[in-house]
Amino acid sequence: MEASLRSRQHPLIHKLADSIEEIWQKYLDISPYAVPEGLGYVEGHLEGERLIIENHCYQAPQFRKLHLELAQVGNGLDILHCVMFPNPEYAIPMFGTDLVGGKGGLISAAIADLSPISSDRSLPSRYHQHLSVLPEIEFSQPRALPPWGDIFSEFCLFVRPENTQEEDKFHNRVREYLTIHCQIAASETPLTSNLDISKVLAGQRNYCTKQQQNDKTRRVLEKSFGKEWADRYMTTMLFDYVA
Repeated sequence: MEASLRSRQHPLIHKLADSIEEIWQKYLDISPYAVPEGLGYVEGHLEGERLIIENHCYQAPQFRKLHLELAQVGNGLDILHCVMFPNPEYAIPMFGTDLVGGKGGLISAAIADLSPISSDRSLPSRYHQHLSVLPEIEFSQPRALPPWGDIFSEFCLFVRPENTQEEDKFHNRVREYLTIHCQIAASETPLTSNLDISKVLAGQRNYCTKQQQNDKTRRVLEKSFGKEWADRYMTTMLFDYVA
């Protein structure tokens, strides 16, 4: 797992990217994932600035795709995006985290969640139990979820970190979420009932469909690569689901 683009990105993005891969390696039996042709490393332009997208993808017995995306626009915008897509035989949440770093070295948005896929929007009891006992942490600038954000859990963390102390608090909490997720997933028994598996697929489809409504992401991709490419990237790389 090479250092890559992250060495030129915001320090929090660099740290979190390293942490994500470290925890995946520690708790999961990961192997390479076949990235759709032409989407592993992408270069384009956005309003005269160079845009670079770098995708790192793996798989594990419990996860059909572990996706870590790093992106940079000129010298003013750094992005980290990560989603773990469980195999349909595992009735576990969708882990996701995103960081957006703007000019002046500030992180403008930091979000992390273990999003439920059950029809009643509840997390499995083991997850709820482990997340409930984590100490509460406070941030000076909490952010409001988007209109389509009903996919997120009560433990969703969405903030604008004010300083390096708050960045560290966010980083540590994401490490805790991810460790809990990998430990539980690694010990889960796969489903055997077609009905149960179909419910998991429906929940994952709902999560991906809602995430595809993120207009900010879509606008950046359309401006840089055109509508057709943006649609393909949103539906085959960022938020693909098993039909």
